[in-house]
Amino acid sequence: MNKIFITLVLLFSSLLSQSKGFEKIDKKTVAIYTQYCSSCHGEKIEAFVDRKWLHGNTKPEVIASITNGWISGGMPSWKNTIATKDIDKLASLIVKSLENVEQYKFASKPKTNVFKSGKMTLKLDTVATGFESPWGLTQLPSGDFLITDRAGVLYKVDNNRNKTIIKNTPKVLAKGQGGLLDVEIHPDYAQNGWVYMTYSKFKEEEGSTWTTTALVRGKIENDTFTNIEELFEAKPYTKTTHHYGSRIVFDGKGYVYFTVGERGKHFEYAQNTDNDLGKIHRLHDDGKIPTDNPYYGKLPDSQSLYAYGNRNPQGLIQNPITKNIWEHEHGPRGGDEINIVKAGVNFGWPTISYGINYDGKPITNLSKKDGMEQPVFYYIPSIAPSGMAFVTGNKYPSWSGNLLIGSLRYNYLERCVIKDNKVVSNHKELLNIGRMRNVKMGNDGYIYIGVENPGMVFRLVSE
Repeated sequence: MNKIFITLVLLFSSLLSQSKGFEKIDKKTVAIYTQYCSSCHGEKIEAFVDRKWLHGNTKPEVIASITNGWISGGMPSWKNTIATKDIDKLASLIVKSLENVEQYKFASKPKTNVFKSGKMTLKLDTVATGFESPWGLTQLPSGDFLITDRAGVLYKVDNNRNKTIIKNTPKVLAKGQGGLLDVEIHPDYAQNGWVYMTYSKFKEEEGSTWTTTALVRGKIENDTFTNIEELFEAKPYTKTTHHYGSRIVFDGKGYVYFTVGERGKHFEYAQNTDNDLGKIHRLHDDGKIPTDNPYYGKLPDSQSLYAYGNRNPQGLIQNPITKNIWEHEHGPRGGDEINIVKAGVNFGWPTISYGINYDGKPITNLSKKDGMEQPVFYYIPSIAPSGMAFVTGNKYPSWSGNLLIGSLRYNYLERCVIKDNKVVSNHKELLNIGRMRNVKMGNDGYIYIGVENPGMVFRLVSE
């Protein structure tokens, strides 16, 4: 038995020993899965089972699939390789894994806007409605909000809940996952009035539409976006219309950080440092490149690059205590990650991953590699994270210091308890309120939440 096989078995055994419902699965069954199944279905069985089952997912159906195979789909018969009793145990392992995945699925819509969390009673107070997808949100010193709709519109929402369209915002390609994305104001907005936005910029060339992620800033005067300056345009453009990344955060030291996805079909961009895709970038607030960026002067392009090896980062926030920048990103099927951003760090995508591809096949057989950063936390199955906030102030005493993440897939608020830069526990809140696109702390101390289908923004009130 070679070292790689032993490592996979030990790693998988460790994972199973920590998971509910796996206590009675013996190490031999784990070894069988690792030896015969993982090369096609991935190292993590939780990612493998989180899929559409074409031939049934009951134990008898799984036994039949393993025993007889499905040659037309590339699945061989294992009846002459794996003993009948071991196939039975392997099917039990898969069915137990399915039960673990199923617990994440919630079917019914809430019948009330009031929720309980520990000793707190929480109420959703509607701030604004009528969006396709309220992607970005920031609160002005006046208490008014700027809210982007992915469809391509920037709204100002005042304290009386009146919506006003801000004219002259960048033209976007609102297709796939593209559109008008994040919005953030400069830390000194009260003095300088700068508003920053990311969006899917596009151009027509050679009979095709090409898109990229761009960062602009401007000022709002008479409900019009003016004094527009393009600070960044990711290279290269691609024909794909997803994985734009696009969250923005300031660090209080004059730097702006923002994320760019690897654009979906171009995994290799994330590992190569000669392009801007699959990266976290850092600029001065006026768009100049900081001379202490890790690749400044070392690369002909992408000198704004601060960290790389990212898939599709849709969460970016500064920890108010440690001042570290935290990030989360979508994995494929499994492997969503929470990371702490450090200069020059390689987060590994797609060389390492805890997820598998959407077709059920592994992207990589590695989840760790020297020189590549391990996530603070990862999710199997994927929750599809979007938006990110650390809870500050005194309005939510039970959640103080917790990290909040929206789940697009499971329609809830993910709450993570953080200790020593680790996720020590995680909890599901506000079940089934909708595809949660964004979660943000307002400067008034309230938590604000944007959901899709229908597109609405709520203020979370603790009673």
